[in-house]
Amino acid sequence: MHQNPNHSKLSVLPKRIIIMRHGESKGNLDYSAYGTTPDHQIPLTDVGLAQAQDAGARLRHLISSNSSTNSWRVYFYVSPYARTRSTLRELGRSFTKKRIIGVREECRIREQDFGNFQVEERMRAIKRTREKFGRFFYRFPEGESAADVFDRVSSFLESLWRDIDMKRLHHDPSHDLNLIIISHGLTARVFLMKWFKWTVEQFERLNNLGNCEFRVIELGNGGEYSLAIHHTEEEMQEWGLDKDMIADQKWRINAHRGEWNENCPWYLDSFFDHLDDSDDNEDSDDESPSESSSICA
Repeated sequence: MHQNPNHSKLSVLPKRIIIMRHGESKGNLDYSAYGTTPDHQIPLTDVGLAQAQDAGARLRHLISSNSSTNSWRVYFYVSPYARTRSTLRELGRSFTKKRIIGVREECRIREQDFGNFQVEERMRAIKRTREKFGRFFYRFPEGESAADVFDRVSSFLESLWRDIDMKRLHHDPSHDLNLIIISHGLTARVFLMKWFKWTVEQFERLNNLGNCEFRVIELGNGGEYSLAIHHTEEEMQEWGLDKDMIADQKWRINAHRGEWNENCPWYLDSFFDHLDDSDDNEDSDDESPSESSSICA
């Protein structure tokens, strides 16, 4: 029987990478809480605790009913904030210790830093300024911009891939491995932006995740990851993905790892849409546009 040469490589890759926002926190209900409680100590509400338990049940059902083997496993990464740690504890009730091969607290996936204690009236004025300046590049006084979060999320992803490549997650290749990342709304959007190489303009159009809402990035047939395997086109539209971004997600389902998506338009067309498709004066030996590599992979 002919063996797929990519099979051994794909077998060590996580089946899914699931990025999830924490449950409802007291800061989500009452912004004045940030004026008296450090952001990293803001707790979940009772509703948030229940949301996390429900999310755990939904995650277990998703993983167990869509795995190629009954020997699936999960590995958790969690922001060090109180609300994300509590979310993990509650959703973890849906899994046995046999299913959990590891948990790692990861500071680089923490919430965007808005400064220290946040005075409500001042923060309202600051956020109005952010809307004028642009959400991605605006840096909060004494805090971070989304661009700063992008830098540390990029560093986290480099470490994540190094751990996978060096088999530091102690993953049995016969098991379906699911990485579950418990983080925050903006950090989750930045994570997706970095993963799929979305532009700043595309990031600005993304909607925030709801409390305990998650996005499932699933491994496709050829080794690329896609949102379109688990999520519908309607869902992706609601999140702010445009038709080109959705088409790219669908392409990824069957794309082979490392391939270029020649139809991905958002870099080439954004910068060079004014150029002619061909030039009769070019030497015949020059590379044709169809032969040149896209930078959208």
